[in-house]
Amino acid sequence: MLQVDLTDDPIDVSRMLSRVASKRAGAAVLFTGTTRQETDGLTTDWLEYDAYKPLARGELTRLSEQAVLRFQIVKCSIVHRLGKVSVGEVSVAIAVSAVHRAEAFASASWLMDRIKADVPIWKRQVNDSEAFWVHPENSDMLGKNAGRCSREPSDELF
Repeated sequence: MLQVDLTDDPIDVSRMLSRVASKRAGAAVLFTGTTRQETDGLTTDWLEYDAYKPLARGELTRLSEQAVLRFQIVKCSIVHRLGKVSVGEVSVAIAVSAVHRAEAFASASWLMDRIKADVPIWKRQVNDSEAFWVHPENSDMLGKNAGRCSREPSDELF
């Protein structure tokens, strides 16, 4: 069973874990990416996520299917938030089950890396003095975590 979703609502991680439960699986892994308060010395009040939903859902489904083949996982559930996500809230969650724990851990990590690189979901970091788009090539995945990237007049808070 593969399940992907984009939502404006808080992510129910317990529900995700129950979706990947299986008598065939000896392991289940849940990864949650949460909005943190500080990135590279910059305060974050909240993040805003936007996506081209049909393409984003298609890419999430494609990645889930690849993970099943690559890691032989039993079930997979991926949910990504859209809209405003406050500090401490879950932005993205990945739940996978597999026969063995190594495959479950490896698939969750691989999926998160691929989501950041391949899925058309855009992140805007907002604080009390500015707002800017954060580009995937400057994310944690590549070890750069450069933060601010696009500053246009339209990105300023009024």
